[in-house]
Amino acid sequence: MSDQENTSDDLTPITVITGFLGAGKTTFVNYILKEQKQWKICVLENEFGEVAIDDGLVTSSLSIRYLKFQVAESLDAPEDLITMDNGCVCCSVRGDLVRTLGQLASRRKDFDAILLETTGLADPAPVVYTVQTNPKMSDNYRIDSIVCLADCKHIGAHLDEKKPDGSINEALQQVAFADKILLNKIDLVTKEEKEALEARLRTINKFATVIETERSRAPLDKILGLNSFNMESILSYDPSFFESEEDKKIHNLELVQSVGIKFEGNLHAQWFNMFMMDLLRERAADLYRTKGLLSFHGQGNTKFVFQGVHEQINFGPAKNPWAEGETRVNKFVFIGKNLDRAELTKGLMECLYKEEE
Repeated sequence: MSDQENTSDDLTPITVITGFLGAGKTTFVNYILKEQKQWKICVLENEFGEVAIDDGLVTSSLSIRYLKFQVAESLDAPEDLITMDNGCVCCSVRGDLVRTLGQLASRRKDFDAILLETTGLADPAPVVYTVQTNPKMSDNYRIDSIVCLADCKHIGAHLDEKKPDGSINEALQQVAFADKILLNKIDLVTKEEKEALEARLRTINKFATVIETERSRAPLDKILGLNSFNMESILSYDPSFFESEEDKKIHNLELVQSVGIKFEGNLHAQWFNMFMMDLLRERAADLYRTKGLLSFHGQGNTKFVFQGVHEQINFGPAKNPWAEGETRVNKFVFIGKNLDRAELTKGLMECLYKEEE
């Protein structure tokens, strides 16, 4: 794992896009493929319906040739890819994601990034799991970030929607999984409505960056290539994220929420492993995202990180070790349903290594 961590800059970043119908995803893809000139993006549409590519995805113009197609058994034929004059590429993934990305691997150096729109898929966990656990994928690609496109006018109603049998609704899942939230159509709401919505989104997922957009025109340098899925991005979080909610006097009424915990010291590796195994066995379905930055007893200056989606956890050394004299502060992020900060803190604190008296 350490070898892969050290060569992560050589891997092609994949940004996973989620969002409700009508949030502006097709407009966002059009913008990437047609109008912006700085980035060469390969856009993959993960289609689950019978129609390959949405008829409105890319419109014809003098400078852009539009083809309607779907990926067949091979990507070798020229009609399998739509290549735009700005260097971007669009294709439709209807079969095995591993096969499609595998066939793109020989061309991946032609792209600055790959954008995977998970049409109709609220839970990006299968995509993350595939890229991180399949050697053919992890040797060529890495998950860069998970982006949720949210319709500023209607996302509030989606968040309020009550699902039968107490199941969580898709809008909450999408917000909870995201590293970045594109708050689109801000021109359709008042300043007060927008601020109230942003506050609500931060209650659900405080570590996601909210980016305001109109007509899906997003600054790609704030979305792509930032490796925000990686746990080490926790170092740039707002320090107040780790403050106790009791100190901040915030009443969280959301079923899904984010909890940050930090404390100094060295962890006992075996005790921490047992704690996480028990937590995931009992609560994997409730834990959408988990992240941690850790210091273990007996591991010298090696700094460890982990990030997880449900029960699938990636763990290994960080790119940079603990600096000489740096305070060993363990940091944890949990996003999910019915989280008990006090219970999580107590369990983690019991994993601290204690010198024998």
